[in-house]
Amino acid sequence: MNNLNLKIDNTLKHLSKMPESNSKYDSGQKAKIASAAKQFESMLTSMMLKSMDKTTGGMLGEEGYGNDMFDTVFEQEIASYVSNTKSLGLAEDLYRKITGEDMTPEMKSKINNRISHSSFNSSSVSPDAAPVKPSSGSLDRLNKYDEHIEEAAKSYGVDKNIIKSVIMTESAGNNKAVSSSKAKGLMQLMDSTAADMGVNNVFNPQENINGGTKYLSQMLRQYNGDLKLALAAYNAGPQNVEKYNGVPPFEETKNYINKVMGYLNHFESEQ
Repeated sequence: MNNLNLKIDNTLKHLSKMPESNSKYDSGQKAKIASAAKQFESMLTSMMLKSMDKTTGGMLGEEGYGNDMFDTVFEQEIASYVSNTKSLGLAEDLYRKITGEDMTPEMKSKINNRISHSSFNSSSVSPDAAPVKPSSGSLDRLNKYDEHIEEAAKSYGVDKNIIKSVIMTESAGNNKAVSSSKAKGLMQLMDSTAADMGVNNVFNPQENINGGTKYLSQMLRQYNGDLKLALAAYNAGPQNVEKYNGVPPFEETKNYINKVMGYLNHFESEQ
């Protein structure tokens, strides 16, 4: 996961050659175009923030305990705020280039509300997965890490039940687990991902859960709160989600998502 170096002087210059569309769009198509434009603006804003962070050692600087934990949270909140307050205006210009019309105030409000409430929680979860009850042994192991899970959930805005469900699917609560592909620890981090997330010891439960949750929160932000796409990226890599424009057609990834969803439905039913 390499940081992207961006140099953006005029965010609209790449739209200047886009041909004007004379075709008519119905209301449903316009809503989809507006939503996609807004998501693109939010993603671009996030990329710009990450690029600036790389040159300054993070929004809070390189020194100080926990600064790397809060950088991601601030990046996420600022990206949403900038996008929703029309500080860039890129979404509106992109929509106008495609449709030849301006976004209506009602459309802007609807999209902003959708993005503001696109969650890092279970409200975006489809209820189509049957609840999966963990074994008593795996639950006993998982319960040992409640404090670390709560801490990571608060730090990155990810629902604690999602974190629990990923841990159950990845390692069944075994902090010493190592997969055939060399993924390690509770949330099965690859060495490269662990390094990117600032994890020094993948077998340290607190560090591993923090790093895994940080990465999951980035995937959630990248896919605008769509939990299934974020899980697909966590399992198969974001490059495969982009390649297939959705959940990759891999049985392992499909089964992975269903299992996480099943655990999530179980944990929510217990509340």
